Amino acid sequence: MKYYIIAGEASGDLHGANLMKNIFKLDPQADIRFWGGDLMQNVGGTLVKHYKDLAFMGFAEVIMNLKTILNNIKLCKKDISDFNPDAIIFIDYPGFNMRIAKWAKLKGIATHYYISPQIWAWKEGRIKAIKNDVDHMYVILPFEKDFYENKHQYPVHFVGHPLIDAIDQKNEINEQEFRKEFNLDQRPIVALLPGSRKQEIEKMLSVMLSVIQDFPDYQFVIAGAPSQDKEFYEKFITSEQVHFITNRTYDLLSISHAALVTSGTATLETALFKVPEVVLYKGNEISYQIAKRVLTLKYISLVNLIMDETVVTELIQNDCNTKRVTEELNKILDENHRKTLINKYNLVEEKLGGKGASLKTAEFITKSVAQSKKKE
Repeated sequence: MKYYIIAGEASGDLHGANLMKNIFKLDPQADIRFWGGDLMQNVGGTLVKHYKDLAFMGFAEVIMNLKTILNNIKLCKKDISDFNPDAIIFIDYPGFNMRIAKWAKLKGIATHYYISPQIWAWKEGRIKAIKNDVDHMYVILPFEKDFYENKHQYPVHFVGHPLIDAIDQKNEINEQEFRKEFNLDQRPIVALLPGSRKQEIEKMLSVMLSVIQDFPDYQFVIAGAPSQDKEFYEKFITSEQVHFITNRTYDLLSISHAALVTSGTATLETALFKVPEVVLYKGNEISYQIAKRVLTLKYISLVNLIMDETVVTELIQNDCNTKRVTEELNKILDENHRKTLINKYNLVEEKLGGKGASLKTAEFITKSVAQSKKKE
């Protein structure tokens, strides 16, 4: 069978890679073309375009890069037409993927969406397009099934969260060897996860690193994004207290004492590693003001959204400053606070269901494609 997968971000590359592994397991002769990253490329198939060429952050940035985005859409449609897949699998990245889904549906190509667009957060009106253009939706958050089926009468598959599999598959590391490899001393580690796009990394690291002088007994380690070169981060490493790693975020979290995390998938990853965290977000002011008026969420972190309560502190825009970050980091370094937080993290993991999200999704997709082939 022929599968075309579109993932436009680092998290999509991770989940796409695990999905591909299971598709190949169930369909060894699978022919896969994809938009994604290094992790997907390592699994097999043919990479068409790397996600690092697709990452435009916020409303203002999208407008400034509109010509490039439109050219990418045109390229994608042509490549799909030439490949003629049995199914297209979209992984998150809705601004791009929903455009392709609409076109693909008109072409009669089966459309599968793995990791739903967050229409429960904003653009709920997209439900009409999803109903029209997406044949099969696979959701990974427990409240999404209720949102789609009870509120919008659109059947979906709840497959559990793929991060549980990704973290479960991580190999144990030797902490002392890891510290030696990256010149880390024995002080406890505060992990810094500033995001994956240049614009957000620059904003977030400037705030995160502004607190280090208040924590001399800790060392701060920046988790570099695979989409950025090491040279980009060098200007931020101005103290012996600050270190840098890349492509080893899970290893870093496995030995970290606390973390400062930019909102996004990393907030949930950090929680699943049971690392106390403070969630930060500071965006382009124009983009933020627009977002503030259209978002319908009480929270920006997945941890709080899943629990529907404030489990981790969120410091957003003007609250994302040196004074507030220092205060909240001090709180999560307190042992009593840490124990309470980790107990909440355990409840988060329970709500996400068990292992096997990627396998379940691959089973649904391969069976659906096989059944369609029989009908031809």
